[in-house]
Amino acid sequence: LQEHRDALTPSLPHGVYTLADLKIWAQKKGWCPYFLARYAMEMADVVVYNYAYLLDPKIANIVSTSLPKNCVVVFDEAHNIDNVCTEVLSVTLTLRTIQQAEENLTRVSTLVKEAKRANKERLEAEYRKLVEGLALAGMADRDQLQGIPVAIEDHEMESVPGNMRRAEHFLLSLGGMLKFLADGVFTLARPQVVRSSQFLGKLREEIAVDARALRFFAERMQVILHTLEVPEVYPYRNLLLVADFATLLGTYGARDSFQVIYEPYDDRNPKVPDPALQLACMDASLAIRHVFEKFAMVVLTSGTLSPLSIYPKLLGFTPLLSMSMEISLPRGCIAPLVVTRGADQVQMSSQYEVRTEPAVVRNFGNLVVELAKCVPDGMICFFTSYIYMQDVVRMWRDDGVLTELSRHKLVFFETQNLHETMLALANFRTACDIGRGAVFMSIARGKVAEGVDFDGHYGRAVIMFGIPFVNVESRVVKERLNWLETNLRISHEEYLNFDALRHASQCIGRVLRNKSDYGLMILADRRYNRAEKQKKLPLWIQQYLSPYNLNLSTDVAVQVARAFFREMAQPWKRSEQLGKTLWSEADLPNRPGQSVAT
Repeated sequence: LQEHRDALTPSLPHGVYTLADLKIWAQKKGWCPYFLARYAMEMADVVVYNYAYLLDPKIANIVSTSLPKNCVVVFDEAHNIDNVCTEVLSVTLTLRTIQQAEENLTRVSTLVKEAKRANKERLEAEYRKLVEGLALAGMADRDQLQGIPVAIEDHEMESVPGNMRRAEHFLLSLGGMLKFLADGVFTLARPQVVRSSQFLGKLREEIAVDARALRFFAERMQVILHTLEVPEVYPYRNLLLVADFATLLGTYGARDSFQVIYEPYDDRNPKVPDPALQLACMDASLAIRHVFEKFAMVVLTSGTLSPLSIYPKLLGFTPLLSMSMEISLPRGCIAPLVVTRGADQVQMSSQYEVRTEPAVVRNFGNLVVELAKCVPDGMICFFTSYIYMQDVVRMWRDDGVLTELSRHKLVFFETQNLHETMLALANFRTACDIGRGAVFMSIARGKVAEGVDFDGHYGRAVIMFGIPFVNVESRVVKERLNWLETNLRISHEEYLNFDALRHASQCIGRVLRNKSDYGLMILADRRYNRAEKQKKLPLWIQQYLSPYNLNLSTDVAVQVARAFFREMAQPWKRSEQLGKTLWSEADLPNRPGQSVAT
């Protein structure tokens, strides 16, 4: 394909191409689909891809470096972008990872010895390049290597340290690090949390490798595999992961924007050893700041990007324009309700102290059953966690709630198994299509909450049971909360409420996917009746949150639901809304003023 690159521009027809389309077209030409996609990006007017292609350095350093500076970058569904940024710069090592990395290292050392006997000149050529300062970025065969785990701008373009130029010398250093991790870390019996700078100092004392040398571990490992002409690097993924850990630690460790967290067991099952070591990024701005610096315009947008004021703090930028817009609907297509108590006036909440009280769980069940009688087709129920859903469903089963619910709609569940969840979703949609109706029980922060649309009759009502706060017992979460408060002056309470409400908004927003759609949104927890919680909801939801629909009991909420669906059943003509709430291309130049809150 490289030889025919000049012929690519006139031969690739204009149009919209998915990766599948490019693959078919490449097969006809006898070209590589991967490199065709790479070169097609350089000619395209619009490129749509995953966040990782721009934020994850291992991918962005290869795929996105050719994008010009005058690009307009739009991060859609950016409500969770700060978590994405910290995840792409975090690495987790398990005991199995270390053990397999040691096996990988033994195999690579053997390959190096064999290469010295059979093709010593290749290793000598690699050594001469490193002596001359030709690192990964300067190698002609760069595309054959995986990306390094740090942004190119953060990777100092200098010669590789002398003690790492010889392959056998570098492998000794890497072996020393593996031994330190296996014997000095993974043998600890108690959880440990240290600043990255402290861990860096301990590593320097134990194996005599400084931060400058660590920065080159990932690059040096990849160069060795390339020099040895290893056809498939996947079997060496654990060794590469340890090298990534070292490079991230050496590049960013001195800044204390990372924490090193060791957990000898899972807190949910402390009697079973399951050690894990995580280099956890605390500063989301590290992954995205190069995007802000390089491109002329960057737009963050989402239907649940609220409140706007916290994102500049988390991502370390100053916005030129910040606005939250209302939504224009042809009719009252959504009805947000805050349900705080049952018909027996017992308050409902997912707070730990009361979440499994029989009266609370019974009222949650009564709400679902009564709504199932009047809501057409599909309903979605979101719980705060898998454990809470299991506890509630077990109590519903014992009380006969599930049996009663099944008389009106079929019931399906999200599980932690992706295949089971996809099968349940398919059957849920089938039940809605044939008119039987169905309820899908799901998890906030789960696969369904973030990636599945319940458009049309698949989602006529959604219930959010409780407020989906993140697990504050997680050591990673605790450390990030402390880091945010110390460095960004964002209090624990402020961040926890912001994070919980954005996920709750994402859940209830599943029911409205276009302007002709409609659905009921129910927030079932007394705490949603507080003004500070409601202010953190997106403006387009607040816009329809009537005072008459606050602090409702379950029986009143069902009456409101019946009235809402009677109204939605009235005839509605899409053509009558053209030029008003629905615009054609001809309407755009003369569009009416928008209601904007800045």
